[in-house]
Amino acid sequence: MSLYVISDGGEIVTRYDERMLSNTKVSHLYTPGSDPVTFSVDGVRFGCALGMEVVYPEVFLEYERLDVDCVLFSTHGPGVPTDNDPFALQSQALAAANSYWVSYAGVAPSGIVGPDGDWLTRCPSDPAPAIATTDLDLTAENYARPWRRVARSGLYTQYQAPDDPRSLNRAEL
Repeated sequence: MSLYVISDGGEIVTRYDERMLSNTKVSHLYTPGSDPVTFSVDGVRFGCALGMEVVYPEVFLEYERLDVDCVLFSTHGPGVPTDNDPFALQSQALAAANSYWVSYAGVAPSGIVGPDGDWLTRCPSDPAPAIATTDLDLTAENYARPWRRVARSGLYTQYQAPDDPRSLNRAEL
């Protein structure tokens, strides 16, 4: 499955190919993509995800490392429209875990999740066509994202005590 990015002039800018496919898709339908795709519009950096990639946190973590502001995630989803759709819930969790916005376009009511994991806006749950829009505040201070980068960079190694007997003997007492 692919997602095409079209410029405001109607030209194809790039294409994202779903990388993490279901067994059926990879066996019978599609060739998986191999690379993340990012693009910028008016100073906002976007990444793309498709299908069931929301169940692979590493896809979304890679976009955090690529410094995106928002991931555009489109899916048919795992089921019928509901506020408890697991892909919608996972979109909320990944937005919060990576401190960026996630646009969710799927079977559950589509919408946009903020960096704190809360829905900023959602389409109605009825099957009528709708568009969800919001303003992204790129000037808001975000302390979590820079700290997570420091924490993931090996910060904790200097504080570990690998020779501590309590760490060496993990047998139940």
